[in-house]
Amino acid sequence: MDRVPRELPGARAPGWLRALPWGLLAGVLTAQLLTPETVQLGFAFAVIPPLASLAYGMLGTALVAVVLTGLLAVPGVRAEHLSPGDLLALGLIGAVSVLLAWARRRRDAQLVTVRTVAEAAQYAVLPPMPPRVGPVRCGALYRAAVRTALVGGDLYDVQSSPYGVRAVVADVKGHGLSAVSTVAALLGTFREAVLDEPELTGVAARLDRRLVVDSARQAETELFATAVLIEFPAGETGEAGDEGKAGDGRPGREVAARVLSCGHPPPLIVTRDGGREVELESCPPLGLGLMEFAAPEPVTVPLDSSCVLLAHTDGVTEARDADGEFYPLAERVRAELDPVALVRWVWRDVCSYTGEIADDVALLALRVSRDD
Repeated sequence: MDRVPRELPGARAPGWLRALPWGLLAGVLTAQLLTPETVQLGFAFAVIPPLASLAYGMLGTALVAVVLTGLLAVPGVRAEHLSPGDLLALGLIGAVSVLLAWARRRRDAQLVTVRTVAEAAQYAVLPPMPPRVGPVRCGALYRAAVRTALVGGDLYDVQSSPYGVRAVVADVKGHGLSAVSTVAALLGTFREAVLDEPELTGVAARLDRRLVVDSARQAETELFATAVLIEFPAGETGEAGDEGKAGDGRPGREVAARVLSCGHPPPLIVTRDGGREVELESCPPLGLGLMEFAAPEPVTVPLDSSCVLLAHTDGVTEARDADGEFYPLAERVRAELDPVALVRWVWRDVCSYTGEIADDVALLALRVSRDD
């Protein structure tokens, strides 16, 4: 699974920041030697040790402060307006800067620990997608709306079951960290339901009930989610025939996928000729308690082994360009038949189209193929 990389707190300061205190020290000293004695530059020397505390630890900051004070103590370098009291003040500023560097490093270490624990928890909720689940090759990409988060309000999963390979892509109410608990609940329910329920409608009913129960426990909160469920039935995906070997892009033996939408954007079928949406009869979103009354039968989608089924959340199709136009995924998608390469291309293309994406984004590409 691809995620947008995040920079950990406490990382080594960039080279330009580490060089800045020394460059400023050299520049101010040079300016003092070249300007008349009446020019007051003491204020400029005073900012150098605090600046060093942003780039260095205690030892580095102390070294900058000692070098600064030592140079200004040399009679040939020190300006006449810098009195011994001024040197003492610069020494105190240096000492305080060393304490600031210690406090900053300690805070950064705590932030790194907290971030590491948070990342471990988020990876437990949405672990990296394996490249293959049974006969189904997988490509997935996730981008949370909250820049410091790895998981937001979207989810996907692919699981092998006694009834075939089953997948889900869903978008829960809200986005960012506030929706992570709902995402975790739905993923846990899906992973159990795919093992127990012989039909996709049963899996959808279990997900619906999970949200209804959780919403009842939070009297002031209504929980709901849109979702698309996909199934590659057992027995339909075992062989691909002699034609259409994985990755060659040629049609092979036809397989079938079953797709059920619960208020979710339909997935795309991507072939060598481009992409088209699967025609679906959508039922109400999950969490409204209507699934046992309003769930339609899953749609059977014939595919050959060169097709890729691309599911996504509305963070993709509702991204807008500078003119307010929605991203036309079905029109722009390229004929890329490798699932991993396809989701990466879509992400790059939607980013170039809209510039900045303010919603969670999830992409899941699936393709049935024989062993390579």
